[in-house]
Amino acid sequence: MSLRINDEAPDFTAETSEGTVNFHEWMGDGWAMLFSHPKDFTPVCATELSEVAKINSEFQKRSCKVIGLSVDKVDDHKRWAADIEQLAGTELNFPIIADENLSVAKLYDMLPAESGDSSEGRTAADNATVRSVFLVGPDKRIKMNLTYPMSSGRNFDELLRVLDSCQITANHRVATPANWEKGEDVIILPSINNEAAQELFPDGWETVTPYLRKVKDPTS
Repeated sequence: MSLRINDEAPDFTAETSEGTVNFHEWMGDGWAMLFSHPKDFTPVCATELSEVAKINSEFQKRSCKVIGLSVDKVDDHKRWAADIEQLAGTELNFPIIADENLSVAKLYDMLPAESGDSSEGRTAADNATVRSVFLVGPDKRIKMNLTYPMSSGRNFDELLRVLDSCQITANHRVATPANWEKGEDVIILPSINNEAAQELFPDGWETVTPYLRKVKDPTS
């Protein structure tokens, strides 16, 4: 099953480093970021997990929970947590899914169906495609997904930026331009005509082209 933006994020129940989690129930009414890893005790992934541990408070400020996934067992995750804590300077403060039967990786189309049903004997290279990020909204629908190669560490400042962008769209009916940062001008959605825009943005806007109308960041 191929997953696209606005598809419902598949629900699942899985064992994690913090116990059993039902994904949709665990999310509650907020946002969630699921980011996956091909194997425990891999260098790039260790730096990523430690970075998220360090900046998890930034996700929490945005009412967004984070959850990792790695194709290994809970006991492996718990041993790996010591390395992550050493790198981060703080303890692991979010759950990591133990996808030892590959079920969640397959459910999210990160591994093909014929990959088997066990992490035993599989290397990081075998699981190279389990390097995706899914941002899920309160409606349980996918708002963003990205897949990275194993050699490229993910940019979590960018993922926070995308989260900010998705949230401002959800709450204020605006889009964000290229390289947008929080506080900069935003764009009135094309689906909103000028009459409706006047009610939403009574202070007016800058018309760059008929379809590009810039307005101040309503959250700043």
